[in-house]
Amino acid sequence: MKSNFKKVSSLLLVAIMAASVFSGCGNQGGTTSESSTDSSTSSTESSTSSTETTETRPNRIIYGSTTGISGDLGNGWWTNNADDATLRGLIDDYEVVVSDQGGAFVVNETVCGGIETTDNEDGSKTFTVKINEGLTFNNGEPITAANYVAYALVQYSPAALEASVQATPDKIVGAADYQSGATSYLSGVRLLDEYTYSVTISADYVPYYYELTYASFAPIYLPQYASADLTVKDDGQGAYLDGGSLVASEIDASRWVYEGRVSAGPYQVVSVDTGANEAVLELNPNYAGNFEGQKPSIEQVVMVKSVTETEFDALKTGSIDLLNQLSDGNEINTALDLVEEGGYEVSAFERSGYGQLTFQCDFGPTQFEAVRHAVAYLLDRNDFANQFCQGHGSVVQGPYGLSMWMYKDSEELFASELDTYAYDPAKAVEILEADGWVLDENGNPYESGTRYKEVTAEEAGDYPLNVTLADGRILMPLHIMWASSEDNPVSELLAVMLTNGQQTADAGMVIEQTTMTFDELLLYLYRDATQGDKYGVPTYGMYNLATNFYANYDQSYAFTSDPDMVALGYNQNYLFDDELDQLSMDMVYGVESGDDETYLKIWQDFIIRWNELLPNLPLYSNVYYTIYPEWLEGFEQNSLWGFEDAILYASIPTAETAE
Repeated sequence: MKSNFKKVSSLLLVAIMAASVFSGCGNQGGTTSESSTDSSTSSTESSTSSTETTETRPNRIIYGSTTGISGDLGNGWWTNNADDATLRGLIDDYEVVVSDQGGAFVVNETVCGGIETTDNEDGSKTFTVKINEGLTFNNGEPITAANYVAYALVQYSPAALEASVQATPDKIVGAADYQSGATSYLSGVRLLDEYTYSVTISADYVPYYYELTYASFAPIYLPQYASADLTVKDDGQGAYLDGGSLVASEIDASRWVYEGRVSAGPYQVVSVDTGANEAVLELNPNYAGNFEGQKPSIEQVVMVKSVTETEFDALKTGSIDLLNQLSDGNEINTALDLVEEGGYEVSAFERSGYGQLTFQCDFGPTQFEAVRHAVAYLLDRNDFANQFCQGHGSVVQGPYGLSMWMYKDSEELFASELDTYAYDPAKAVEILEADGWVLDENGNPYESGTRYKEVTAEEAGDYPLNVTLADGRILMPLHIMWASSEDNPVSELLAVMLTNGQQTADAGMVIEQTTMTFDELLLYLYRDATQGDKYGVPTYGMYNLATNFYANYDQSYAFTSDPDMVALGYNQNYLFDDELDQLSMDMVYGVESGDDETYLKIWQDFIIRWNELLPNLPLYSNVYYTIYPEWLEGFEQNSLWGFEDAILYASIPTAETAE
């Protein structure tokens, strides 16, 4: 059995977008505005044009995606919009541990001279990392071990916590004391010499299924995070920052620094225009290469937001060169027609992720499991997947993608153990009635219109649509507020098949759709009051999103009940179930690296429990298609090897030669 993996973020960073988000929590891949899943196997279909051309063109690729950038370049510490994640992957690199094209975790030999591990008597484990000499940032300044240690000192600082950085301090020895301000140094992270650092992991988090990633930090440029003249020091107790203090507002501002941004990836920022949804990148002349020493040859990457209705016109006219990860069946069929006509190629691969309706489960009707189940029974997901994917995807029953080895090894088990929630409006009504949705707005027995349920004051919360009767009873309407992103074919199909479906009205359910930009949708999902008070108020019980998973499928903290962790932004479903929480932790902590059998068994138990609770309603997992012109050579993607990885190996042989 072989695990399929992708590039690791940074040590202990739970990407969101959720997210981690997500849309999602825990260690997930970027969140996108469509709903889909992908796999780790890839195939490239090519067609050769019969017409040879010697026309030269700019040494540039224009990347189009319907998600669009928000411009948050903050290491994935806050949000994880999929296009932002791609942008960060192009400008940031030099992590100590990455994954290769086949998904195996490897030491990045371009930046790391070796990793030593030590099992300590108290059960903790220390990883000692030797950084190679000669590395520099894009501005030419040298990269040393201090830049790697600085990553941890900023991420786990009290100022970062104040700035709403998602950082779990429990794993690194001394990180909780450092984050709380009890100590000014981080005892579990040591700067041993100019090119050597170590990190010690608490015994409570040893073993870990993805253990090698514990050793991995990425280098950061401290002046980008602080106006004070900070330096990293270590007097023997642990690493600390000398020369001033970190400030929350300055750490937050680092996310939005574009002009002169200091970075260490294959490309560097020329400009980012969030209003126009465009980013322009150029080669970083100081880049030493990826883990194989590979450097890009394409001089410029331009990222733009594509509009579904016009994206193929833009492709044909050259205002977009590449449409990344198409999931809509109509788009895919159009792309395949272009390939048939000649001049274009596609990279096709199953997805390591899925599209879903995401529920927030701590307020309003969606706090009730029966309501979430009723939504499932009211949507014909097989028909939905057939219409949306048009043969290029299928329904899944949990948070996984068709490509994932765990799913492939579990198909037979899941066929008997997972509820498929097959389309059944009568079943939806039956479970709603059993759950108490049997009243009208006046407290009389339900006959027609919107169903109501008598709820406790705690269940009622501040849901604004509640009705309080003269006798003091509180009634909650079966009225779900749905946030959907604009220019989204998934939203449009859901509106037809679910929101405006006669079966939904007949069941006494109302689903009210509010369309907004994807960036604003994420603010509501994350309840990010730092960007406006309204976002901190629970408002929408349902979102349609898509989540792609990274190589380290790690759902720890995705369903945490720890209020401090929830306050940091973990558990964006706000579903609190002790069994699910424990399974999500046991899946990775307590499983030795390489023990696939134990990991798989706990993963299966996690999926079965998740399927019962239904914090999200899976819509489909699909095959992604990326279409690009045949003049782009050597471009190969898979579900865990994205555009930011593949473009380093691609070239434009007909590109203009620089003067």
